[in-house]
Amino acid sequence: MLEVENLVAAYGKVRVLHGLSLKVEKGTCVALIGSNGAGKTTTLRAISGMIQPESGRISLGGENIAGLPSHRITTRGLAHSPEGRRVFPTLSVADNLLLGAYPRLTGKRPKGDMQADYDRMYDLFPRLSERRNQLAGTLSGGEQQMLAMARALMLRPEVLLLDEPSMGLAPKLVEEVFHTVARLKQASITMLLVEQFAAAALEVADYGYVLENGKLATSGPAAVLRNDPAVKAAYLGGAH
Repeated sequence: MLEVENLVAAYGKVRVLHGLSLKVEKGTCVALIGSNGAGKTTTLRAISGMIQPESGRISLGGENIAGLPSHRITTRGLAHSPEGRRVFPTLSVADNLLLGAYPRLTGKRPKGDMQADYDRMYDLFPRLSERRNQLAGTLSGGEQQMLAMARALMLRPEVLLLDEPSMGLAPKLVEEVFHTVARLKQASITMLLVEQFAAAALEVADYGYVLENGKLATSGPAAVLRNDPAVKAAYLGGAH
């Protein structure tokens, strides 16, 4: 479904990714873990077109999307829930969701049943239903994270990128986020998850990749990585 091959990416003259390769099969959740500065967020930004890779191939459903602008990548079915949420603060919850479905409204993606999808988001995130007419900028951090995820899902994506969905949240809200990710997995949503809580990420994921200094350190089934002594010592000791 999503395959990255020999991806090289940089910010100016500072190279961050050094030939990264990974794969996300249809209907699976794949976790990308590593220390701060390892290149996890850069990987997602390069995949979604927020930055232009220097080289490498990014294949979505067999089509090379490397180097395409974000709006064109979105129409091909890739949604990105970014680090820091980045909701539209002066728009209501309902309007933020509407913007998530924009390619469907313009005919760039199949429209489908919009009302059913609105209802599904409010079922998945009940707090958003209570605040549907509230400005997004007045929501709590946890509520904004829910909105960012719901907005991405309104695309009806082929692949969902989740970048640090638990960042800055209280422990109870972190549990809610991972419960939601588990529900999305049960619904066979294809996901690439970047997460600071490595243990929790590997608990919900099918497969995992460990990134170190922009290079792949190791990979394997999530259950295997959870019990790998080196991975446990480096990343899981203080995780959620």
